[in-house]
Amino acid sequence: MGWDFSTEPEFQVKLDWVEKFCREEVEPLDLVFPYAVRSKDPKIKALVKGLQDQVKAQGLWALFLDEELGGPGLGQLKLGLINEILGRYGSAPQIFGSAAPDTGNMEMLAAYGTEEQKQRWLVPMLNQEMWSAYSMTEPQGGSDPNLFKTHAVRDGDEWIINGEKWFTSAGRVADILFVMCTNGMFVVPRNTPGVEIMPEPRSHNHIIYRDVRVPADHLLGPEDGAKVLAQRRLGGGRIHHAMRTIAQCKLAFDMMCERALSRESHGKIIAEHQMVQEKIADSYASIQMLRLFVLETAWKIDNSSTQETRTDIAAVKYTMAKVLREVSFNALHILGSLGTTNLTPIQAMYSAAPTMGIADGVDEVHKATVARNVLKSYRPHEGYWPTEYIPAKRAAAREKFEPMFVADPDLRTIADGYAKYIAART
Repeated sequence: MGWDFSTEPEFQVKLDWVEKFCREEVEPLDLVFPYAVRSKDPKIKALVKGLQDQVKAQGLWALFLDEELGGPGLGQLKLGLINEILGRYGSAPQIFGSAAPDTGNMEMLAAYGTEEQKQRWLVPMLNQEMWSAYSMTEPQGGSDPNLFKTHAVRDGDEWIINGEKWFTSAGRVADILFVMCTNGMFVVPRNTPGVEIMPEPRSHNHIIYRDVRVPADHLLGPEDGAKVLAQRRLGGGRIHHAMRTIAQCKLAFDMMCERALSRESHGKIIAEHQMVQEKIADSYASIQMLRLFVLETAWKIDNSSTQETRTDIAAVKYTMAKVLREVSFNALHILGSLGTTNLTPIQAMYSAAPTMGIADGVDEVHKATVARNVLKSYRPHEGYWPTEYIPAKRAAAREKFEPMFVADPDLRTIADGYAKYIAART
């Protein structure tokens, strides 16, 4: 099945609208009213709602959800094309109702929640009346669920949760926490007694769950089904992160190219210096390769499933962190001292790159996963020599031609001549 690189004209109209809307409406809101989406001020909320209503009118709200889960059902490829625009603007994902960590949590609710759970949590989350966080990683086990210790015990009509979670992004400001236990996924309101949020770190929170009691119906999906739910959540989340990372890389690239044509050093604009040209050329190639890899992976998901595409998703995950790190580093150097300040997006972008290599599973784990999955399609060779060992292949080829040599001695003579020539070279 061939991959068509073209975009349907009607969808290109949507992409053009998204780009203009983000540039002319979303970015100014970000600059004048930072974090407006989470503001409780009625006037600010009205500004946000006005933009979100425009998004909904375009049929672009909650882009990540499939049609059967209540979303537009665009598919991953089209979602990727939109996300590489949204990722350039801070609050654009929230304005489009498609921001992590809520996206993955809403997807779990939509796919595994009961109707009552959907009404209680999913509907308010879709309307951004409620915010969530994903509490998975643990201090001693990292992101390896086989090492998790947080556990829930059934006690009549309640579950009692005990454990410790680390790196729960936005946990401090969430209304509900999706807590991954060894025996299930639980929805825990943040203000539940026993939920202790440590003072540090501020953004990616350390949370202790000490005898936290939740009603029995706060179990999401089947008991002991946490790993299945987590894979559903994280598989899609990783590809969405990659899509938005492309936007960040392209933003850094635009800034470095503009700056290279604007500054002078040693008697000429810095774009004429070969080391600057090398950074621009390397960055361009890296971004193009990442973009094609991400979009091809999205296309594969659309034509198979997240599970069947897990090897490519894992490879995309660690590749995006590497490219973001390299491109933002190149941009920072070309911008010079200005690039080290918070007066442009570059410093924050470069600082965030290492986090991208840790969030949703460290790069090393994903590399090991890719290697294991790739090696499954290979087998060890027999004997001492690899399959491509030329002397053995040449001998086998001689055997194939032997009947022809018997019928035509002259052909054997020609072949022997080539054999002598090859022997002389080696």
